[in-house]
Amino acid sequence: MLLNFTTIQADTLKSVSLEEKLSTLTSANSSEILSSLGEMALSLAIKIVVAIIIYYIGNWLIKKLQKLTNIVMEKKDVELSLRSFLLSFISISLTILLVIIIIGVLGINTASFAALIAAGGLAVGMALSGTLQNFAGGVMILLFKPFKVGDFIEAQGYMGTVKEIKITNTFMTTPDNKMIIVPNGPLSNGIVNNFSQTGVRRVEWKFSLTYGHDIQAAKQLILDMLSKDSRVLQEPAAPFAALSEMADSSVVIVARAWVKTEDFWSLYFEIYENIYIKYPEKGFEFPLPQLDVNLKKN
Repeated sequence: MLLNFTTIQADTLKSVSLEEKLSTLTSANSSEILSSLGEMALSLAIKIVVAIIIYYIGNWLIKKLQKLTNIVMEKKDVELSLRSFLLSFISISLTILLVIIIIGVLGINTASFAALIAAGGLAVGMALSGTLQNFAGGVMILLFKPFKVGDFIEAQGYMGTVKEIKITNTFMTTPDNKMIIVPNGPLSNGIVNNFSQTGVRRVEWKFSLTYGHDIQAAKQLILDMLSKDSRVLQEPAAPFAALSEMADSSVVIVARAWVKTEDFWSLYFEIYENIYIKYPEKGFEFPLPQLDVNLKKN
């Protein structure tokens, strides 16, 4: 009996001791957890504040660097097309770098993030293959310079003045003031007609006269018009006029002259108007559509 009582008392003491230990351990763990959560919240708050500060400072520095780069390029007389491209490239590159720095400050593993970007970049690259082609096309345009800002070009079925060359697109305005955005990929690989490259263009007129007129007098009349116009150049060739075609009901005279690119359209329209007014005054007739009908008696 004594042995059993002693055993029960020992078990009771052990049980009380275990409960006290669990209570003490739970109390200690609760304090440590609360303390740990507080430290984590404080650390996260500090990281967020630092990240926000870095974002604003970084954004300010990027803008300042863009302005400084633009000033330097203006002093070095860098072309507007290259200037626009470089500023866009600097802005995008530095913004990506700033985002990576902020992610690192927040405690996110940048190595894992870089691997994620690489994996996502592969998928995005396949989906945006056209955009990457346009980027490469923009680089090719800026390197080989088939045209520059201010040039009047014809490409991809459109004619207009180049206003801006960006990383993936070229902006140009048509003569009727429409803004056309052309992807750089097809633009760099396609045919581009640059009217501003040489600075001069050849104007051509074609007009018809009825049969029976003095062709030499008709040619001389238009040559006199062109020789008296100060916009007409003698180089690379003097004004020219010739009989180009004997059509069904008329003869066709062609005239050509060289002018500066900026004078092309004004001279083109003005000469046609003068031909319409002065030729009838000299007795020349323009053909009208006609149909001859022959009747036969049976």
